[in-house]
Amino acid sequence: MISHEHREGCCAGGPWTGPDERRDRRSAPLARRFAARIALLAAVGCRGDASVDADLVMRGGVVATVDSANTLVEALAIADGWIVATGDDGEIAQYIGPGTEVIELDGRLAVPGFIEGHGHLLGLGASKTILDLNAATSWEGIVSMVADAVADADPGEWIRGRGWHQEKWNEPPDPAVAGYPTHASLSAVSPANPVLLVHASGHAAFANAAALEAAGYQRGSEPPPGGELQRDAEGNLTGLLRETAQRPVAAAYERSLADLSSEETEARFRREVALATEEALSKGVTSFHDAGASFATIDRLRRLEEEGALQIRLYVMVRGESNEELERRLAEYYMPSKGDDYLAVRSIKRQIDGALGSHGAWLLEPYADLPSSTGLVLESVEDISTTAHLAIRHGFQLNTHAIGDRANREVLDIYEAVFDSAGAGKGLRWRIEHAQHLHPSDIARFAELGVVAAVQGIHATSDAPWVPLRIGDERAAERTYLWRTLLDAGVVVGNGTDTPVEDIDPLASFRASVTRQTAAGSVFYPEERMTRDEALRSYTLSNAYAAFEEEYKGSLEVGKVGDVVVLDRDILTLPDDDLAEARVDLTVVGGVVRYSRQVPPPR
Repeated sequence: MISHEHREGCCAGGPWTGPDERRDRRSAPLARRFAARIALLAAVGCRGDASVDADLVMRGGVVATVDSANTLVEALAIADGWIVATGDDGEIAQYIGPGTEVIELDGRLAVPGFIEGHGHLLGLGASKTILDLNAATSWEGIVSMVADAVADADPGEWIRGRGWHQEKWNEPPDPAVAGYPTHASLSAVSPANPVLLVHASGHAAFANAAALEAAGYQRGSEPPPGGELQRDAEGNLTGLLRETAQRPVAAAYERSLADLSSEETEARFRREVALATEEALSKGVTSFHDAGASFATIDRLRRLEEEGALQIRLYVMVRGESNEELERRLAEYYMPSKGDDYLAVRSIKRQIDGALGSHGAWLLEPYADLPSSTGLVLESVEDISTTAHLAIRHGFQLNTHAIGDRANREVLDIYEAVFDSAGAGKGLRWRIEHAQHLHPSDIARFAELGVVAAVQGIHATSDAPWVPLRIGDERAAERTYLWRTLLDAGVVVGNGTDTPVEDIDPLASFRASVTRQTAAGSVFYPEERMTRDEALRSYTLSNAYAAFEEEYKGSLEVGKVGDVVVLDRDILTLPDDDLAEARVDLTVVGGVVRYSRQVPPPR
């Protein structure tokens, strides 16, 4: 635990170091801002004796710098979007001028802006415009919600929702097939409206008769490779779509939008970005690793950045493009971080398997509750290997979704083979997204290959009630969410939520990471917990490292961007039982307050 007596002056963490080989790729405006940064820091120096007035000063609290020594100070100063000093209140006082905004921390904790390590920006935005099924406790309740939505919809209008999970229902639906409902009751309340309800994991969905028909699904239809269509005893489609079987229905929904004008399409996109951004800022997220966007979506995001319309910093992974298209166009989308910019692209996202909850994770041994299956392979080893070689050739990072122990082993095999053939080293920082279920013999390979484990702390406590049902107690104890084992092996572990699969709230994922306590109060294999310092680092500096951005963000040190979150209590010392009460009071991006919690006055 950090000692609250360990305080140092404004030079904590050492002086800022210069740019890397990316300097020559900077645009002219960014180059000017970069030069201004150098001049500003040269003027400030490390002693705080220059006549530089800060734009923003925070003082009178506990500032967790997350530097190499986990230094705590009382205050910090930000000028022109960059941190120019950290230290005690007296040292920072000389940065306060007539135009300086001063925020009194009043003993509160300030930490680096949280970095969402794996989420879906547009998915989060879209989730704010559809039915929220996360709190549903029965299939009947979901059907009722759809009926209400139909009453307000035009005939033919799609009804969409997300967040249902059969393990959260108080009782199984009736009738049911393998614990899942059939679409009869859903179709009865929505005969003229296609309905698509996505599972909380995103790896399954439920469709009514109208949606199945719109997708071209009939009784004898077969799903795309990597997908499953559930059928009842008579061979009829129940409406449950696993993994890639969702794609034809999703495509039918997209076709329904074909009549939208380009202005309407752009307005819809901007609204989803704005809604996601608003939610992220309210939870203290200042940077967001977006786990998958097409070239077309990146083009739209690039326009927003050029307009100055992005308020959180995005690290976007290229997704949904063929290897042929990647070969043809990757070079024009190489946009590594330039410091205080708001859009970086230098990685590719692939997906080898599905999710454990929907029996889609690729396992070394069969499922305990579905002995006929070891899961699904969504994208072939051969295809991902081709992408890996393209990534090496174009200087891109490769980030591959892998949840099951077989999936993780196969991805490590791909990475190792490609690294060997290319003569590449650990510095590539390729990632495995999720890394949920690992065979113990594969842990050391993460460290040996320099592979980042991009985990989601909150998944462990959400999944805890049913993981042993899927793979049995012995495998669950040995292979599930092995954060402590990964960290002890020297693996860089980043953290996130996979939003909208989970609430984007970093504090909830932090709490899960350090307590592994479920909503029911049980503790899920506590020997794999992170320490408080490790959990905070996983959400800040480790995620910055995972995006090649540790030079600019992830800690509150001189020369880094002024991205800061103020919490209403100290999560580094708070008792476990009180962590759920912690809230974000302020979110600052580039020295600008982007979110301020409105606290009701005392009664």
